[in-house]
Amino acid sequence: MLHKEHHRSHRAGWLRAAVLGANDGIVSTSSLILGVAAANTAQSDIMLAGVAGLVAGAMSMAAGEYVSVSSQADTEHADLDIERKALAEHYDFEQQELAAIYESRGVAPEVAKIVSEQLMNHDALGAHARDEIGITTTSQARPVQAALSSAATFTTGALLPLLVAWWAPSSQLIVQVSLFSLCFLAFLGAIAARAGGAPMIKAAVRVMFWGALAMVLTFAIGRLFGVVT
Repeated sequence: MLHKEHHRSHRAGWLRAAVLGANDGIVSTSSLILGVAAANTAQSDIMLAGVAGLVAGAMSMAAGEYVSVSSQADTEHADLDIERKALAEHYDFEQQELAAIYESRGVAPEVAKIVSEQLMNHDALGAHARDEIGITTTSQARPVQAALSSAATFTTGALLPLLVAWWAPSSQLIVQVSLFSLCFLAFLGAIAARAGGAPMIKAAVRVMFWGALAMVLTFAIGRLFGVVT
């Protein structure tokens, strides 16, 4: 019976987008709520600001991810076009180039030649995309998927502090939004670390620290604005 290892690198793309979206949703919305609340604003206005921040943030995340990943996809397509042309015009040279890549990785020259021939007979462009350029099916850019994932996870993350702000009494709003948001961030960091096979406590502390810093700075600005006005 063959031993099969379970690797997590195939999760890197969607995991990065999901964690980034949810983390931004929690941090930006909770910070916005705390900043507005610190300026002695009515709870209805705090909720309005939070909802507006959720919508604007989700659209910003979607647009940003789409543009960024589209740029990556354009670069990949351009590289594949170059490789496709090279295969059409210099097939033998490309086969030697692929064999040289395998030799540099420790494969014997005669074996590297056979492997390169067989792989190119099966899928020449795929072999060069994978071993020469570094483009694989797991790493290939998917702009629409990235945009939708980021928008959805941002919205999910932003809803958490927003619901706390809606549920909490006015006198406890700042305290409860702060504490619950830090708990949400710790949970998110731990879950992301678990999915990626990384240390959970380290990841939780990391996201909590930066989230707390963002909330403290925004709260300070809101309090300063409230005092000045």
